[in-house]
Amino acid sequence: MTTILIVDDEPGVRDLLRDAMEIAGYQTEVATNGAEALDLLRRHHADLCIVDINMPTMDGFEFLAKLREHDTQTPVLMLSARDSPVDVAKGLRFGADDYVRKPFSLEEILLRISAILRRSNAEAADDLVLSAGPIVMNVDTHEISVNDEPVTLSATEFRLLEVLLERKDRLVTRELLLREVWNIDFDSETSVLDTYISYLRRKIHSGDFAPITTVRGVGFKLVTWTAGK
Repeated sequence: MTTILIVDDEPGVRDLLRDAMEIAGYQTEVATNGAEALDLLRRHHADLCIVDINMPTMDGFEFLAKLREHDTQTPVLMLSARDSPVDVAKGLRFGADDYVRKPFSLEEILLRISAILRRSNAEAADDLVLSAGPIVMNVDTHEISVNDEPVTLSATEFRLLEVLLERKDRLVTRELLLREVWNIDFDSETSVLDTYISYLRRKIHSGDFAPITTVRGVGFKLVTWTAGK
């Protein structure tokens, strides 16, 4: 059974999320701060963590930074009571897979969790390899290389690049990317897509190699880049 770790210092929020997760068929663990959550993860496995940013003892940012020192795969969904895009960007930069602002709807939380788990645990019968120029992605083994050099991506970054590779040399709209990667089927002012595109570019682009292009106001395109282009 899929286990979700809920980390929040507010008892009411913890109880609400725990009840919703268990009704949805998930097993849950709870912690009141980041330090307690890290200790719990040393003893128990979690398939996904829901982590509040504002907590005493150890906040969500510090928890995420310490977790990513030794675990780059466990997905983390951040909860933020702040509207500042700086805080959101900081969480994503530290390795969060997605974020939801408080107050939140349980329906949105469950949709985000479903999308994260789907892209983290996707399985296929045979190895599927996608490529564009020097970029090579093995979807099954969750490995990617650029010019034969391995590149480490989070589950969300991997899924975003996978969608772009599947449609290489074609325009991919913002709406399609939000739907395919974050399971967002409604109008949203979220900046998560632009933030993840920037992080993906930092890991993929180098020198004059810049295959992820922006079609302003519409979406993005991953072009097949060749030497000397």
